[in-house]
Amino acid sequence: MSAWKQKRFWKTAAVVAQGDEFAVELDGRRLKTPAKAPLLVPTRAMADAVAAEWAAQGQVINPLSMPFTRSANAAIDKVRHQHGEVADMLVEYGNCDLLCYRATGPGALTALQSEHWDPALDWATEALDVRLKVRSGIIHHHQDPADIARLSARVHAMTPFQLAAFHDLVGLSGSLILGFAAALGWRDAQTIWQISRLDESWQQEQWGPDAQEQALAETRKQAFVHAKQFFDRC
Repeated sequence: MSAWKQKRFWKTAAVVAQGDEFAVELDGRRLKTPAKAPLLVPTRAMADAVAAEWAAQGQVINPLSMPFTRSANAAIDKVRHQHGEVADMLVEYGNCDLLCYRATGPGALTALQSEHWDPALDWATEALDVRLKVRSGIIHHHQDPADIARLSARVHAMTPFQLAAFHDLVGLSGSLILGFAAALGWRDAQTIWQISRLDESWQQEQWGPDAQEQALAETRKQAFVHAKQFFDRC
């Protein structure tokens, strides 16, 4: 991490093509990942976003202001080498998907869940050819293996860069279906984030907001929106 604390040493950040990929150069020197791999990304749009982050740095590098760089590093240094394991982990969300476990009461909450979560499951039936079963309560139930297999094939087919973004879309929302819904553009990212936070929002309406929880939720929302932006640039 000490390398991230160094002072700015470059004047310009530029994008250069290398075959079918794109690199970012700082005064002619190409960026590398923390693991010293060449930072090569699949699209010009992604490279432009990375270059813009480096160009915007002040005198001291602030890694928290560089989400596209961090996501590209993760795709290259981590996901690329653990693609199958990451994909398998995300597929497991399908068997415990947020949208499938409904409250047993009160009626106002169960009605809200049906209003906002059923359309996402309906979309999945059309777009993903799966129909996950809905349960009341928190007791775990496995979904139809054929549905999980179809979802698994889609996840495993993603590139390392797509999978790095998809990891955050699923993990932050708690839902494999909402991860796909965000990635494939069923609704905008902020709307899907609000759908994933339905239970928490309802609790806040009943008991009042908690400042610390609100701050954490805002940070997670920003990460979710970024993951969608990164996925789109793949």
